[in-house]
Amino acid sequence: MMNFIKTLKDIWKIEELKNKILLTIGLIAVYRFMAQIPLPGIDPTQLTALKNSTDGGGLLALLNVFTGGAFARASVMALGIMPYISASIVVQLMGIAVPYLQKLQKDGESGRKKITQITRWLTIAITLVQGPTYIIAIQNSFGLPPEAFLVGGTTFTISSLIILTAGTIFAMWLGERITDKGVGNGISLLITVGIIANFPAAFIQELVSKTTASGAGAGGIMTILIEIIVWFVIILLTVLLVTAVRKIAVQYARRTVAGNIQNVAGSRDYIPLKLNAAGVMPIIFAQAIMFLPLALAKRFPVLNDLQDINGLSYNIVFALLIIIFSFFYTAITIPTNKMAEDLKRSGGFIPGIRPGKDTAERLDSVLSRITFPGSLFLAALSVLPAIVVQFGVQQNWALFYGGTSLIIMVGVAIDTIQQVNSYLLNRHYDGLMKTGSNSNRKSSK
Repeated sequence: MMNFIKTLKDIWKIEELKNKILLTIGLIAVYRFMAQIPLPGIDPTQLTALKNSTDGGGLLALLNVFTGGAFARASVMALGIMPYISASIVVQLMGIAVPYLQKLQKDGESGRKKITQITRWLTIAITLVQGPTYIIAIQNSFGLPPEAFLVGGTTFTISSLIILTAGTIFAMWLGERITDKGVGNGISLLITVGIIANFPAAFIQELVSKTTASGAGAGGIMTILIEIIVWFVIILLTVLLVTAVRKIAVQYARRTVAGNIQNVAGSRDYIPLKLNAAGVMPIIFAQAIMFLPLALAKRFPVLNDLQDINGLSYNIVFALLIIIFSFFYTAITIPTNKMAEDLKRSGGFIPGIRPGKDTAERLDSVLSRITFPGSLFLAALSVLPAIVVQFGVQQNWALFYGGTSLIIMVGVAIDTIQQVNSYLLNRHYDGLMKTGSNSNRKSSK
């Protein structure tokens, strides 16, 4: 505990890091405030039917979790950041087949900026498709009373579409500002904050269902304690998945120090390859795609089975998508060929493996072998909510019981903490360098 307090004091002493954290908290607070504002023309006191629809489980409940409850409030941020996630998926998938995007991916910073701009425009296009779907749904599909709409007809539809689009663009802007000026990945943080916002209500609902007189047969406090213990075990397993690495031994034959080539034969280092190198992105990608059956079910009744997030069909497809995206995202984010070339230039090699092409093939082989069990573990954790529901856990609480919500929260929390730690370590390193320089000056005198 004392170490934690000391770390907080160290963070507060670093002006740049303190400002980044305060900026991040402020932008997140703005996002959460906007999520409470209902669309103009809707009476927020008449949204009980919409809330009941999202509390009943299924993809609507999951979408409501990802938007931090904004979906059930008919908020100006009802679509949240999900159109941006969908656009990112489309752009990355197109990057495999479209030569222009492949060229941009190789153009460094300038190419990255152009890809970001393409993603932004595609986000607007997707929002203009999802927005009318949401507006029509709240008007016709959720059983809202006529008095819930203070303004009707075309005026409500057009104004709501413009506001929903502006809300998504604003959420995208907030996420990018957090990434550039704050701490952590802004888009992932906004999703995580939306998930955490639903956590207290979900736990209280589970607690009430197990401890009240009507739920006395459910096991009471003892059942809650068992659920909490198992939940912490799942958190530990999730942390292990996120942090596990496979170390590839590397030996350096020579290094250049101050312009002189020094033989350092026997000097060893490691290349850490993460068991889950793709992080939370496969889950986010897979979840975004699993929202499609919700929009297409009326036109294609065969997709009705995929609307039940606790159903067998949904979880099989969901798990397969996570496995596929794990390999896909790992392949595009970890360039083994470039790693092999950089290793060769620095005079390093994997013992028993020739530098260059053979090293790249070795790294690719090891990465493929560890990605497979990592993706299976990730998929297993993601379908846990559907399993615990069968043991009497409430749907809203089950969404945090493993599954997408927990993995995203743990992954984003670890990434953010690691970024904060890197600031602390860099500050400590700079201080040592200054001390060393000062001592050298003193000794020279």
